[in-house]
Amino acid sequence: MEFNIRKMENKDIRQVQQVAKASWNHTYEGMIPIDVQEKFLQKAYNNERMQQRLAHSLILVSEADGKIIGFANCSFVREGGEANLAAIYLYPEYQGKGIGTALLEEGIKHLEGVKKLFVEVEKDNRNGKHFYQAKGFEDVSEYEEDFEGHILKTVRMILNV
Repeated sequence: MEFNIRKMENKDIRQVQQVAKASWNHTYEGMIPIDVQEKFLQKAYNNERMQQRLAHSLILVSEADGKIIGFANCSFVREGGEANLAAIYLYPEYQGKGIGTALLEEGIKHLEGVKKLFVEVEKDNRNGKHFYQAKGFEDVSEYEEDFEGHILKTVRMILNV
C-alpha cells in the first residue's frame, strides 16, 4: 500500500479529528462506554485543543489516496532526552499494514535527542499493547485512573531509543 507521511498542517484538523473518532470508537468498543468516549474526544480533539497540539507538539499525518488515514502525536523532547507518544491512530481498515510502524519510526526521527519514549495504553487494549511490545516498548508501571467517571487500568511503557 502506498502512503506518505508529513507534518500536520492547520488544514488537516478536521480529517485528524475524524481519524481520532473512528479509531477510538473501533478500539474501545465494549471497553469504554460510547458516551465516555465522546466526552473524551470532544475535550481532547476539539478545534482549540488541536490548535494547541499543533503549536506545542509534533503531529505527523499519513496520507493515502489524497486523504489522511492516520496520525501520530508526540511531545517535544524534554531535558534528559524524554518524550511522550500521545497517540498513534489509524482508520481501522488501515491497521496492520505498516503505517503505524512508519509513523512511529518517522516520529522518532523528528524527535532530535530523544533517548526514552513513553506511551500509555489501556490495559485491555490488546492490539495496542501488542503493537508497542513488538516495537520494543516495555512495561514500566500500571495504574488506575478515573476517566470521565469510568475506571481505566493504564499501562505506562517505555522505548529506549
